[in-house]
Amino acid sequence: MDGPTKETIIQDVLGEQGDVIARLRELNPKVHCVTNLAANNFTANVMLALGAVPSLTSSPEEIPDFVARADALLINLGTLDSERKDAIKTGVEVATEYGKPWVLDATYANASTVRLEFAAYLLGLRPQVIRANQVEIASLCQALEADNAARALALATGSCVAATGETDIVTDGVLDFHVDGGDAIMTQVTAVGCVTSAIITAMLTVEPDPVKAALVGLIIASSAGEIAAKRARGPGSFQVEFLDALYALDDTTLRQRKRVS
Repeated sequence: MDGPTKETIIQDVLGEQGDVIARLRELNPKVHCVTNLAANNFTANVMLALGAVPSLTSSPEEIPDFVARADALLINLGTLDSERKDAIKTGVEVATEYGKPWVLDATYANASTVRLEFAAYLLGLRPQVIRANQVEIASLCQALEADNAARALALATGSCVAATGETDIVTDGVLDFHVDGGDAIMTQVTAVGCVTSAIITAMLTVEPDPVKAALVGLIIASSAGEIAAKRARGPGSFQVEFLDALYALDDTTLRQRKRVS
């Protein structure tokens, strides 16, 4: 039997995005984030603003207990050392054992051979969503044409791929979706991409379909970014305004930004 059409999925996402946020705020899911050291504080505050409960340890000894209690796991490669690699391996093993969804943020996967090889290892463990910018996505699938890289990676891994950029692309390898919005100032603030991955991870706790979770997460991040950019005086105040915008997001606000195609 054929699956749902692209148009049906878009209508589902736009119709249910407010309900997804409401469910998250009602359930207060636990999201464990092994993330970039530069993103820890921002990530924790973003999770709290949305209604999720963050934890952040990267201790290999502690991470089994934290992941076992969590509802979803974020893995970010931004700051990678031996201890963190051990923690990541253990965290993904536990998430897989307990059937917890997890997201791979392949930050700077193209920066070193060691990082790229570790990212390739993690791809083989089948994250529900891979989030990275389009250069990083291209390096992961060794594709030369960035326009095709996200789809190629999704087909190769069986994961949903969210390639962020001026226009975000979400694909399962068959259907491609585009999310417009956000603001250029988002590229001038450390860890906006990292917290976007955390938002997608939180969405997976209440929306099991990886494509829908990625789309809603990107809509939320871009909508909050637009609102914050209008209020901010610069990159410093943008971060504060972004948190406030997330905290206040509701269905009415999201419906004003139907930028999915």
